[in-house]
Amino acid sequence: MNTRGVLFLGLRYLQRNRAKTLLLVAAFTLVWLLPAGIGLIVAKVESQLRARAGGTPLLLGQAGSPLELVFNGIYFTKPQVATLPLREVDAVAETGLADVIPIYARYAAGGHRIVGTTLDYFDFRQLEIAVGRNLLRLGECVVGASVAERNGLKAGDAVISTPETLFDLAGVYPLKMTVVGVLAPSASPDDEAIFVDLKTAWIIEGLGHGHDEAEDLGEEEKIAPTIPGDTAVRLNASVLEYNEITPGNAERFHFHGDVSDYPVTAAIILPPDARNQALIKGRYTKAGGLQLVSPAAEMDELFATVFSVQRFVLTLLLAIGIATVAIGALVFLLSYRLREDEFRHLRHLGADLATLRALVAFEAGFVILASLIASGIGMALIHTIAPVIIREMMG
Repeated sequence: MNTRGVLFLGLRYLQRNRAKTLLLVAAFTLVWLLPAGIGLIVAKVESQLRARAGGTPLLLGQAGSPLELVFNGIYFTKPQVATLPLREVDAVAETGLADVIPIYARYAAGGHRIVGTTLDYFDFRQLEIAVGRNLLRLGECVVGASVAERNGLKAGDAVISTPETLFDLAGVYPLKMTVVGVLAPSASPDDEAIFVDLKTAWIIEGLGHGHDEAEDLGEEEKIAPTIPGDTAVRLNASVLEYNEITPGNAERFHFHGDVSDYPVTAAIILPPDARNQALIKGRYTKAGGLQLVSPAAEMDELFATVFSVQRFVLTLLLAIGIATVAIGALVFLLSYRLREDEFRHLRHLGADLATLRALVAFEAGFVILASLIASGIGMALIHTIAPVIIREMMG
């Protein structure tokens, strides 16, 4: 058997029938790539979600979907979860059983979640400031590494919150916030977030605002008292609120009502030991308006469902793969039949039976090898873009 002759004739045949060859390579590539690609994405999603959830002992929130609470409080998605008042968070802290970190992740700026929290959050997640400094005043924000890179932000720049609706009848204006720091990359959802303090988040919602002092305004901007003897000064809707907090107007920002009634979407509970954790869980075992969930347990339930669906999908892909391989084998067999005249001529020219079989094996081997190489390239591509896919899935 002449190896060089087999390679020459085999390559010429594949070149002459390139359409059939490409279709076979594509079909076999999908057979290898789809199951492996699905498994890779699921494994990466599981690894990222479990790592984040496993590092968060407990999460307190308003009664509702535990999974949505976890995604809001840990991954900053699902912004429309029910809120709980800040006093419930303070009540846990006052027990002395655990440290508590409030989270208010409802609003966004340019597609990035604005997360209202305290400085304890940065210590808890071990986040470091790469450029600039941490939060000190109202209206300041610290942006994640991906936010800064994608938008070209640096300390001293500004970001503007995105209104929930185009026309806000409540008069809540977008808030212009000063970037005072950029976080070091952490390969976590923190890279995609914009962090502010809770009061700044409440100002974005319109619970706090700033405007000129009443004494400095004209009579046309004041509401006349309707009760004799009422000396309170009330302002009408013509008074424009500040949409940026600066050192010159920061003292003019104020909140109405009891701040302990203001909302947060979740609270991270950090008990120091198993005993305190059990005591805290005991406070929320009865049915009521609040729920205390374990993010790790919620991830267990989530992936139990994911894996059952994955097994079903992989079973279908296995059946499709077997059918594809069978069809490929049939194509090779028919190809052998169609090439009988060609093989007859080769026999007349002196080719032995082993050479003819080698030509058929070369075609099959080329298709399988090319499909394996293509699927390997596809796996490398999936590995590269998996973080983007995960962010889209979680968003």
